[in-house]
Amino acid sequence: MPIPEHIMTPEEFLAAAERGGVVLDVRAPGEHAAGHLPGAVSFPLFTDEERARVGTAYKLESKQVAMDLGLELVGPKLRDMAARARALFEAQESRTPLLVHCWRGGMRSGSVDWLLRTAEVPVARCHGGYKACRVVLRDAFQAPRPYVVLGGMTGTAKTDVIHALTAQQERTLDLEGMARHFGSSFGNLDAHSQPTTEQFSNDLAWALRALDRDGRDGPVWVENESRSIGWVQMPEDFHKRLRSAPVLELERTEEDRIAHLLSMYGQADEEALVQAFERIRTKLGGQHANAAVAHVREGNLAEAARIALVYYDKTYRHGLDKREQMRTVQAFGLNPADTAHACRHAHSQWNPWNLQATSN
Repeated sequence: MPIPEHIMTPEEFLAAAERGGVVLDVRAPGEHAAGHLPGAVSFPLFTDEERARVGTAYKLESKQVAMDLGLELVGPKLRDMAARARALFEAQESRTPLLVHCWRGGMRSGSVDWLLRTAEVPVARCHGGYKACRVVLRDAFQAPRPYVVLGGMTGTAKTDVIHALTAQQERTLDLEGMARHFGSSFGNLDAHSQPTTEQFSNDLAWALRALDRDGRDGPVWVENESRSIGWVQMPEDFHKRLRSAPVLELERTEEDRIAHLLSMYGQADEEALVQAFERIRTKLGGQHANAAVAHVREGNLAEAARIALVYYDKTYRHGLDKREQMRTVQAFGLNPADTAHACRHAHSQWNPWNLQATSN
């Protein structure tokens, strides 16, 4: 006898996923690649080509023709899909129902839901599908939180300090880590593939919801970023929150900053560095760009970095001048862990959100 149908609201579905439930995304692989719930397993009912064929049949012929084609395409897959789902279910220690969704909670997830229940694999389906889950996730960007933005000119090791704050049990968001980009022309010299903006949005919302659940007080530390991090666009509502948040600005000597940049990019491919300077040629000016490229070719990366700082310092200062709440933290010669302690101390003395200080 089939297991009874279990349909969840998007809120219930997301909560179950966040507790560690196994999510089966039955949309086509291309849809999954464009954006999915963090950790979701791609479990496609149709390939991208098959989905296109069914869609064309629906538009040009009829719903019935499309359904018949869909059944023809799916029929040979059913046994393997049921076996794969059972293996995923049994691999869980908790043996909680699998969580199934498609785009809008329609025929695709309904069909897989029926298949798994018939095969006696416990399953729950999301009402409204991925589209409805996205609506709920976007609410996370509008919620007020005590953000503290960690600022500082290029080379002040802001990302390293964010990681150190995480190690010191502070609440943090690593936006550059999520975007897989360091946020400048030089930010992806290793050519790591970035997530789509949609996927970044999902990952960010997931992280924010996790922060809201962890029960800790204290600020949420986040690095100062423009809305674009490489090709990824930050959600507008979230970026507005950061733009109005108080800023702690790290101050380091130019030599310390250059040393940090060399530690990051000193082993980078020469041509990748040249192309990074070419991308900002117009903003650097031809003379400065030519000099920087020449320094790279000669292996004099410190002088090339010094030229880059002229451009990035000007850009950074222009954006920071618009901030209303800002304090500085002198981090001359400090390692990331000590800088993180200095930031925490500075925040406790300033405390713009009137928060209780953490004890770590």
